Amino acid sequence: MSDIKQELGEANSANDEAGSAANAPAQFSLTRALPLLVLVTGLAAFFFFDLGAYLSFEALRDNREVLSSWVAQNAGLAAAAFVGIYILVVAFSLPGGAIMSLTGGFLFGWLIGGAYIVVAATIGASLVFLAAKTALGDYLRSKAGGAVKKMEAGFQKNAFNYMLFLRLIPAFPFFLVNLVPAFLGVPLRTYVLATFFGIIPGSLVYASVGNGLGAIFDRGESPNLGIIFEPQILLPIIGLAILAILPVVYNAFRSQTES
Repeated sequence: MSDIKQELGEANSANDEAGSAANAPAQFSLTRALPLLVLVTGLAAFFFFDLGAYLSFEALRDNREVLSSWVAQNAGLAAAAFVGIYILVVAFSLPGGAIMSLTGGFLFGWLIGGAYIVVAATIGASLVFLAAKTALGDYLRSKAGGAVKKMEAGFQKNAFNYMLFLRLIPAFPFFLVNLVPAFLGVPLRTYVLATFFGIIPGSLVYASVGNGLGAIFDRGESPNLGIIFEPQILLPIIGLAILAILPVVYNAFRSQTES
């Protein structure tokens, strides 16, 4: 009997230690922060070496014939190169997403180019999400106060709808929406799906503008990068965003009436 009690005592002690370890505040780790540091370093290098000159409307206009010819002769390689570069632009949060979207539409057409944009942007955003979540997600949540934890619980409960809403509304900076869900415990699968479907409308709009760049170049004009904010474009997208957030509003209203 004494042996059984001793074994039970040791088991309880082990469980207590495991529980204490699970509830212990997360510690900041330089090793876990390495992916995020790489992305920040890449962003700094982009500005230091003035690489923005290659991600500009002028660069696309001056090299359009060379690019179009190369794409026509190397369709598969061109598609892979475009998707790879776009992933890097998004992952490193470089200020060239709009130009890359126009380029996709110009080189591959609005539909195929739009598909490449959606896939590449989703992958790039997911890399940022994973880097931020690995580096700081657990640590910041362990330091968060009660109000933040309550917001986190609400966000997690309706993560897909919130994410879809944030992706659809172009007023929210893309890089910011990449980061915040990582600190609120959003599952990767939910993040990827909401990002993929949420960026389709905007991506197709920019790809469509890019598809007509040839005529714009011939007239010596510049594309309207603010076209997505024009009423005929923005209002349908806002309508989709409202549909995405309606279940959240309904659930909140029902919870209040039942309480």
